[in-house]
Amino acid sequence: MLQIPLGKLKMGPSAPQAGIAAPRLRRAQARAGATAQAQARPMKRRKQPKPPKPAAAKPRRSFAERFGRVDVPLITILMLLLAFGLVMLFSASYPTGHMRFGDSYAFIVPQLKYAGIGLIIMVGATFFDYHHLRKLAWPFMGITLVMLVVVLFMEEKNGAHRWIWLNSSHTQSIQPSELAKFGVIILFAAILAANQKYIKKFSHGFVPFMVILGIVSVLLLAEPHLSCTILVLGIGFIMMVAGGSPIRWLALTGIAAAVGLYLVLTYMPDTVPYVMERVGPWLDPTHSDSTQGHQITQSLIAVGSGGLFGNGLGNSVQKFLYLPEMYNDYIFAIVCEELGFVGAVGVVLLFLLLFLRGFLIALRAKDKFGSMLTVGIIVQIALQTFLHIAVNTNTIPCTGISLPFFSSGGSSLVMLLGEIGIVLSVSRQGAKTGLRAPEQPREGGDAALSPLPEPRGANSTDDADDGPYTAVMGG
Repeated sequence: MLQIPLGKLKMGPSAPQAGIAAPRLRRAQARAGATAQAQARPMKRRKQPKPPKPAAAKPRRSFAERFGRVDVPLITILMLLLAFGLVMLFSASYPTGHMRFGDSYAFIVPQLKYAGIGLIIMVGATFFDYHHLRKLAWPFMGITLVMLVVVLFMEEKNGAHRWIWLNSSHTQSIQPSELAKFGVIILFAAILAANQKYIKKFSHGFVPFMVILGIVSVLLLAEPHLSCTILVLGIGFIMMVAGGSPIRWLALTGIAAAVGLYLVLTYMPDTVPYVMERVGPWLDPTHSDSTQGHQITQSLIAVGSGGLFGNGLGNSVQKFLYLPEMYNDYIFAIVCEELGFVGAVGVVLLFLLLFLRGFLIALRAKDKFGSMLTVGIIVQIALQTFLHIAVNTNTIPCTGISLPFFSSGGSSLVMLLGEIGIVLSVSRQGAKTGLRAPEQPREGGDAALSPLPEPRGANSTDDADDGPYTAVMGG
């Protein structure tokens, strides 16, 4: 028998190798079984991932959200007054235009041009940030004071130096007194807004305002322009009361002025001949031979002849050169004659609606400056309307003051429409932000309007910035 050595006999794996291979085999078998089970099951459709959502487009902001809502009631009232005023101006002025210039449209055509310019300025002012006026308050007043001095050296017309003539024919002019009214408004609004903390102090809430009013009033009386002086003083005093100035000092000033005026008119009438020429005809217009007496008499005839419903639009008799200045200082008398008591009341109601809407805008203003600015502008229009109607009805002495939006005058109409644009700007920003929030200090740019220095003895450590008002107070 053949014998093979065991050492050379090839056999299967040894015991250690078999121990290592067994787990591998089991894992392979398990994988094969799992694969068979997976193939035996029905295939599940894998969920496809959802495509990413496109970025949501930003909603377009409306015009009102971007710029604030424009006050439609105020614009409606204004356009009614302006249209009514232009119609009445043409009716009152065409006889004078035909007699003087051979052109019945001599007054209405320039007024229409100025109305168009004023409306453009009004639209621009509506979308203008009125806060910029705080920085322009002092420069504007400075320029106005210079013009009030320059006008004193201009050629005289009707016994007064009120116009800076732009041409030799005296058809184009600038009236600095119109700028003075607006200058006082923005300057007082800026001071009241910047010094609310100390407005009850005599040195902060009274002295600077009196100095400004005193300088402007002296220059206006030098023209002379009594009606504008009264108007500027009235605007200033009412703004001071609305802004919180000490009423006791205002009352004492008013009493002192009334007593002083009475003493001057009683014992020194020759010192104020310009005033006395108007007081006498006012007390007895029918027995006065002066021009003022004739104007008052003819105005009262026009007012009384209108009756309840008037003589009809365009049917006035007094405008045919009986009533002087029927297109300016006495245009309300023509309204009464042609439209009667009913028409006159309608005009007054339109003005009242304008005033009420304006004061509502002042209450809803974004800040103190906007509120005081609106109060000043509305008070100007209200006082001017009252004085004009009072003169036409002989309630007060003749002062020669125009009726807003009715009387002929380019400078006045453009300024009035521009001021209404500022009121609309205040309304727009107030509607954009809601009702007025407490006044917050503005960051930067207001150094020129920083508060007056705090009086000695006050509990404050902030006395580093004296502001420009110390110059007004002599400090």
